Amino acid sequence: MSGYRHPRSSALDCILSSFQMTNETVNIWTHFLPTWYFLWRFSVLCTSLDFLTDSYTWPLLVYMLLICLYPFTSSCAHTFSSMSAEARHICYFFDYGALSLYSLGCAITYGSYAMPDRWVNSWLHQHFVTIGVANSLFCTSMSCYSRFVELQFPHKSKILRTAAFIVPFLFDSFPLFYRLLSCCWGSCSPSEALASHSYHLLFAFLTCFLFASHLPERLAPGRFDYIGHSHQLFHVCAVVGTHFQMEAVLTDMASRKDWLTSHSSLPSFPATVGVLVLGVLLNLGIIGIFSAGLPRTPRQSTSAHLHQE
Repeated sequence: MSGYRHPRSSALDCILSSFQMTNETVNIWTHFLPTWYFLWRFSVLCTSLDFLTDSYTWPLLVYMLLICLYPFTSSCAHTFSSMSAEARHICYFFDYGALSLYSLGCAITYGSYAMPDRWVNSWLHQHFVTIGVANSLFCTSMSCYSRFVELQFPHKSKILRTAAFIVPFLFDSFPLFYRLLSCCWGSCSPSEALASHSYHLLFAFLTCFLFASHLPERLAPGRFDYIGHSHQLFHVCAVVGTHFQMEAVLTDMASRKDWLTSHSSLPSFPATVGVLVLGVLLNLGIIGIFSAGLPRTPRQSTSAHLHQE
């Protein structure tokens, strides 16, 4: 309800605002600082793994690039979204695109390292990444479209945006759900990877809950404008969940290497880095189409929205 920046701020004003207390300041830093954490982890992995010639590491390479990209893009979106109504939309178009690419990175990584033993070489395993690409395009398209109906139908917009991210998350997580349920039924032995996957899923559900519920600010409007509102908590849960996901992926990658390499083919460059490049190009095309459509939408209000993205 308060703490908004001027809706026609300059780029310099936006940067300086990240060092002032507004209702976006914590949003900016809760994703900017984790970007450097993930970059540090990536740099450490670069010293111990051969990302250039070892094809088994290529899915991890794609994943690490994307978990560095999505928090940085989000931080930039929150920083520069107050330059104009059009800039606000475009900033969040790129934010949504980065998140959908992250979902594609999860599909590539899970398909390579986290697939249940019984599913390896199955139809789902063979088409897992292809479906991940389709989910990524669906996610970007639906979330960008949701901004076009936001002013007239805010509730519908929220539903569309939430569904856009739930669909790829649920699909990517199917292998994890199966592995966890198998352990609950006693047909597998607990592992460090499954523990980390469990923590990741827990924080993922918390992230979704906070995004959809707008707690705690809906219980005390105005009390959490600067610190403690749901979008800030949503950022923190998302990053912590990604940390546990990264640890689980690294554990699966190391502990299952011998079995996976002997029962399935090694990841190929087109199926990993090539898919990432294709996903980037297609998502940029979608963002370009929606950005070009902005002038043809009803004139946007220059006042700041009274809700978080």
